[in-house]
Amino acid sequence: MSFQIEIEEKIITVELKNRKNIKHCYLRILKENLIEIKANRYFTLYDAKKLIEKKSEWIKSSIKKLSKNSLNEDEFLYLGEIKKLEDFNIKNLDIFYKKEIQKILPSKVEELSKKMQLFPTSISFRKNKRTWGSCNYKNGLNFNILLMKFPIEVMEYVIIHELAHIKHKNHSKDFWNLVEVYCPNYKEVEKRFKNSL
Repeated sequence: MSFQIEIEEKIITVELKNRKNIKHCYLRILKENLIEIKANRYFTLYDAKKLIEKKSEWIKSSIKKLSKNSLNEDEFLYLGEIKKLEDFNIKNLDIFYKKEIQKILPSKVEELSKKMQLFPTSISFRKNKRTWGSCNYKNGLNFNILLMKFPIEVMEYVIIHELAHIKHKNHSKDFWNLVEVYCPNYKEVEKRFKNSL
């Protein structure tokens, strides 16, 4: 079920998806002109319109952020900067990111491992949808190749975060205290990181 709304002189389509196993209501901006609402089967079109009304300021700012972050087809992000694909002769961006991260990240891991005195058993790279890094029970670290999009300080923070998991396999107070020793402004970096997604 879908309907259209007007926000700042732009026509935006709102898709309402009713699901019987959903307890809460989820509102997502998919594109500058497309909003998705997932809710339980009793959530009506009227409810959806009320929700849009209530969240209108958040929707406006989210759309602005989205349009600011959107790139042209011939552009890509490299360590936080917008670059042109043709300048790097890129045919496949994922392959490019994988090659680049393998040049940069291992030496950063080595440097931070020595500082923290925490050493991984292996390092691997993957394109992940949900995680930026992970540490398995054997202390092998995996990093998302898409980290290449972000400034180097974000990559360093993710490395510190995963190295800290070698000592603490959870997100306890001790874990965050350890992260803070090597990345005192980690909250600020996390915030900037999330805002740029």
